[in-house]
Amino acid sequence: MRRHVLWSTVAAVAAMTVLGTTAANAEGRGDIRVTKGVTNNGKSVIVGVSRDVTFPVKLTVKDDSGVKSLREIWANSSTTHWGAPPEWDGATCKKVSATTSECTATMRFVPEYMPGYSEENANGAAGRWCTYGNVKANDGDYWIFDCVAPFSLKRATTLTAAATGPSPLTGGKQVKVTGTLSRADWEALKYRGYAGQSVQLQFRKAGASAYQTVKTVKTNSTGRLSTTVTASGSGSWRWFYPGTSTAAQIASAGDTVTLGPATMRAPYVMHAATRG
Repeated sequence: MRRHVLWSTVAAVAAMTVLGTTAANAEGRGDIRVTKGVTNNGKSVIVGVSRDVTFPVKLTVKDDSGVKSLREIWANSSTTHWGAPPEWDGATCKKVSATTSECTATMRFVPEYMPGYSEENANGAAGRWCTYGNVKANDGDYWIFDCVAPFSLKRATTLTAAATGPSPLTGGKQVKVTGTLSRADWEALKYRGYAGQSVQLQFRKAGASAYQTVKTVKTNSTGRLSTTVTASGSGSWRWFYPGTSTAAQIASAGDTVTLGPATMRAPYVMHAATRG
């Protein structure tokens, strides 16, 4: 049976009850306000299939009597009804003036729990999210803040690359570049091939500092990529996936091809930094 209520959701409801209000008519007392909010330093939160993902939510809070505490904080999807808030691992507030404090809350997604958050498919959680909570001032003022520090929750991706050709390889010969794009499946807690995605094939000439896009190829029904190119010089080939609103951007490691006696290396695989 799936869990319909999580600790952080219970905490949110409890906070609203204590303050005599509900999420539907969030309000407060006095002049305390959250004037700025940033989640994960402005970056997307990327979750894989096994590793817990911890990220900060930073808030600037002001009140004429000074800020006492960040009492509660939680997050919910702003694009679906999928109710799977991350866990709250505590918060600290640092006084920067008599009236202003910088508060930082630590939040954590646990992939292991994701299939049991609701009756809906866990993958529906990917998309836009918002943080909510309440703060308290030294004079007893409080404010239940609504949707500050919005962020994107994305499914982690993996991408491989391998470049092969005839040996010895000379200019004008064909090089075959293959790979596989996979995406985290939060229901099954495993990576699955990601079909129908446009992925850029890129080349970095030997001695150059940057990759250049050569062509765009779509993944097949199992996430596989395959194309051929004409060898014009030594260098590294890689795949680059720009990502979507729900899937993380990723670049594979480069596979080097050298003109002349070919030196081929085994396929590489690179995972998104915050994969499970």
